[in-house]
Amino acid sequence: MATGSAGFKVRPSIRLFAVCFLVGMIGTTGRGQNNTSNSSVRPVVNVGALFTFNSTIGRVATLAIEFAVEDVNKDTSVLAGTRLNVIKQDTNCSGFLGTMEGPQSSGIGHVISHVVNELHVPLLSFAATDPTLSSLEYPYFIRTIHSDYFQMNAIADIVEYYGWRKVTAIFVDDDYGRGGIAALGDALASRRAEISYKAAFPPQADINMITDLLLKVNLMESRVFIVHVNPDTGLTVFSIAKHTGMMNSGYVWIATDWLAATLDSTKPVDPNTMSLIQGVVVLRHHTADSDLKTGFLSRWNNEIKSSSTSSSLNTYGMYAYDSVWLVARAIDQFFRQGGEIVFSKDSRLHDANGSTLHLEALKGFDRGDQILEQLLLTNFTGLSGDVQFDSDRNLIHPAYDIINIGGTGSRLIGYWSNYSRLSVVAPEILYGKPPNISTSSQQLYSVIWPGETMMKPRGWVFPNNGKPLRIGVPNKVSFKQFVSNDSGTDNVSGYCIDVFNTALKLLPYPVPCSFILIGDGLTNPNYDELVHMVAQNNLDAAVGDIAIVRNRTRIVDFTQPYVESGLVIVAPVKKTDSIAWAFLKPFTLEMWCVTGAFFLFVGAVIWILEHRINEDFRGPPREQLVTICWFSLSTMFFAHRENTVSTLGRFVLIIWLFVVLIITSSYTASLTSILTVQQLSPGIKGLDSLISSSDPIGYQAGKFSRNYMIEELNISPSRLVPLNSPEEYARVLELGPKGGGVAAIVDEIPYVEIFLSIYCQFQMVGQEFTKNGWGFAFQRNSPLAEDLSTAILSLSESGDLQRIHDQWLARKGCTSEVTETDTNRLSLGSFWGLFLICGLACFIALLVFFIRIYCQYNQYNTGESTETRTSDGPQPSLSIFNCCKRLIHFFDKKEEEVMRAISGKSSDKKNETSQN
Repeated sequence: MATGSAGFKVRPSIRLFAVCFLVGMIGTTGRGQNNTSNSSVRPVVNVGALFTFNSTIGRVATLAIEFAVEDVNKDTSVLAGTRLNVIKQDTNCSGFLGTMEGPQSSGIGHVISHVVNELHVPLLSFAATDPTLSSLEYPYFIRTIHSDYFQMNAIADIVEYYGWRKVTAIFVDDDYGRGGIAALGDALASRRAEISYKAAFPPQADINMITDLLLKVNLMESRVFIVHVNPDTGLTVFSIAKHTGMMNSGYVWIATDWLAATLDSTKPVDPNTMSLIQGVVVLRHHTADSDLKTGFLSRWNNEIKSSSTSSSLNTYGMYAYDSVWLVARAIDQFFRQGGEIVFSKDSRLHDANGSTLHLEALKGFDRGDQILEQLLLTNFTGLSGDVQFDSDRNLIHPAYDIINIGGTGSRLIGYWSNYSRLSVVAPEILYGKPPNISTSSQQLYSVIWPGETMMKPRGWVFPNNGKPLRIGVPNKVSFKQFVSNDSGTDNVSGYCIDVFNTALKLLPYPVPCSFILIGDGLTNPNYDELVHMVAQNNLDAAVGDIAIVRNRTRIVDFTQPYVESGLVIVAPVKKTDSIAWAFLKPFTLEMWCVTGAFFLFVGAVIWILEHRINEDFRGPPREQLVTICWFSLSTMFFAHRENTVSTLGRFVLIIWLFVVLIITSSYTASLTSILTVQQLSPGIKGLDSLISSSDPIGYQAGKFSRNYMIEELNISPSRLVPLNSPEEYARVLELGPKGGGVAAIVDEIPYVEIFLSIYCQFQMVGQEFTKNGWGFAFQRNSPLAEDLSTAILSLSESGDLQRIHDQWLARKGCTSEVTETDTNRLSLGSFWGLFLICGLACFIALLVFFIRIYCQYNQYNTGESTETRTSDGPQPSLSIFNCCKRLIHFFDKKEEEVMRAISGKSSDKKNETSQN
């Protein structure tokens, strides 16, 4: 075992086969000769590389690998003392050779990866972008280029950015093509878009086969084509597309990175080639500008001038160059840690049944897992940028340039990265900023589309197959103002049909359609089934009085609502005749009681405040009681004849008269309403009484109201009675629940308004308890839904929508807008604030009055108490009865007498003081 200058042991000739193109080849190994006898021989590490030399990628990879090997062997810091040698094998695009000697494509890579898993030989690929080649299934497979998973997400973001909902995928029918398109389908689905058609052709398809395929997709709806094919045959697709007129205005072509590789490899590009791809949007692997990249590009161009190499540098060449450096650095670290490359036989590998494959010659790599670990840990900056793997074994910072082909060249219109998505700023600049992937932050420069137009293509047309749109229309039995077919199946009419046809006329393109009646005409069809027919592609759309509800929006797309709607309750009502006691109806019993009590209370308060100073409130007890009642009741009519003298009395009276004014005015208004408006009393008061009752409930057959009452209101299905016509509505409401009818009907407002305009003996009760609208249903992601929504808004703004409404739905006959007696009765709750203010005023006035009485009583009683104690000596205190008697007697005195007595006693006391 020889020792290199770096101080680690190597064998003089070691053959390690790793993958440098696509998925690479099986790692066959050969033991080198032991170099103990001749230490002057420089050790060699052989790395195998299989690819098609004469291909777009192969021509670039050949020179890139040679440059990389040359640079590695010149760098003394890597594999010091050991020479790297790459053994290249041309597979000549042969699948057989690829399988026997190494993978030629992603499909063959799947097979070979199973073999190298057994041999523990790491395989590197700088060109296998198939997302299904995952490290979970193939642990010894390492992709040194970004997976098509990221490229397809970039395309999906572009589709979303321009608002397209459907695309057609044109791809080669192999593992590379199928894997990429599967990833595209997943990416589009997460953005509410889809692949409407997958147009696949075999790898060896001829011109006639591709022509037939393009003619077929040209008959379909989508005009957004995603082309994911091999670099060497992809231009054939565009040549045929141009010849068949598919590169004109209205078409969108997006090509994956294969086209960028083709154009970058051929500079200058042939003008004939450029004429085929005018307006195409192309993706290319993004490689950041650097001094290393600039120097390498200059070196490449010099090589082209001095040698027979004719291919210009593309991104695959950069990834091939970096892959060689990755292998060299990983082996270097492996050796520095004392590793040895040793192969041994596997007893499980042997020929069976006379086979001559000589499987026993295959040997496993004993330290393959260690080399694999070093490969994944390697981190350096190469031509393509940062070479570093994440936890999923993907290169970090996947990014793409977005290019628009035009004229004799191309221009950059933006970038995509999984860090910031679409942007006009280079990804390496955005890595230093917080990520921002909001919709508003997405940006691209303008694009020149096929046909040399800058106007964004609509992205779809009606299928050019002679088939009109299949429009389902409910074959209704009732409410034919909305949808009717009295003249035959092809001549449907009605409000909904008029709105639809008028909106179609506003579209900038013709829409051929055929109306198909759904239902037998004997009963109303089920509208949920009608919507499901659209979702299952049995119909292209459904037009009619179709409510936009939650469960339907999950399976179809609706237009902007053209009618506002919601569920309401219709109930039978009975007329209430006026009675002799109708004058008591304006107030509730509680209100009458409180009002009467306050009349007497305020009268008593005024009497208390005025009794000592006002002659109108004095006299015998019976007369005073009459005065209190008369005064309190006469204030109702502002006819009281007694004048108030005291300030406190006037204060209370002013507030009370204000309260009386409000009460009498409200009473008059309520009584007027009760006596002049026809009174109707429904049995069902609203939603709560409907739910709590056990009576049958009617609904319009086929409409969503049945499911709503069962699922949202928890009403038993046994209570629900389907009805088909306004005549049935009236009949079952008149019968009532006891006569075999229903207590109420739950239906949408537009139907109820028509019903009540004819049958005046019914009414809507309660409030509208749902909010929705009617719209036209289309299949998911149908562009017609969006265009018709815009047309409906235009109809609304111009007034045409209201005109159509008035033409079909103008209300005739009587109306059923009624009020209930109970809603006009005034309760205490409406006036408790007034009573509170009045009560507080009375309390404050009485409090001030009694404080004043108490002070006067003390002054009046002081002299008398002193004389009694002086003349009689100490005596027991007076009884409570005597005190109250004296207090009442004092209260009954006129205030004038009391004040005169107090003044006299004060003068006597002063005289006694002066004599002493």
